[in-house]
Amino acid sequence: MTTEIIIVSDNHYSEEPLREILRAHPKADYFIHCGDSQMPRHELKGFACVRGNNDFDSSLEYELVLTIDQHRLYITHGHREGVWGDLSVLVHKAKQRNCDIVCYGHTHIYHDEVIDGIRLLNPGSVWRNRDGSAPSYMRMILAEDVIAVDRLSLKKKGFFELFK
Repeated sequence: MTTEIIIVSDNHYSEEPLREILRAHPKADYFIHCGDSQMPRHELKGFACVRGNNDFDSSLEYELVLTIDQHRLYITHGHREGVWGDLSVLVHKAKQRNCDIVCYGHTHIYHDEVIDGIRLLNPGSVWRNRDGSAPSYMRMILAEDVIAVDRLSLKKKGFFELFK
């Protein structure tokens, strides 16, 4: 059995990327949003969401733990964990919660790394990546003991395409 999980972050109130991603992955089992949507929870239907530093919907939690198959995912935006350069707080929090995967955002830079047995995943931003790369998100496939991750990019729309 395989489980498909789509992970996004930092759309900063740009709704179209989220709609495009939902349309592109109709058979995905889970959708995770790592914060800074700047949208109220009711506009994020279908996504397990956390609150980022630019989110003002107080009904969003700063962190979530999801159990999916035999994995536990710690989901946070990352601004409260100081993710710029040092991911040790994320690793520590994941271990405290018996999680083996961390999904986070905030940096607007795609990242996939294993530290001390914890898989750290940042999908970048579906709005604008700070490293100049195309807006991005992740597809994670869980299959028994395998965690497979793909970087997926969104095509940046030109000015006139926004009004079609």
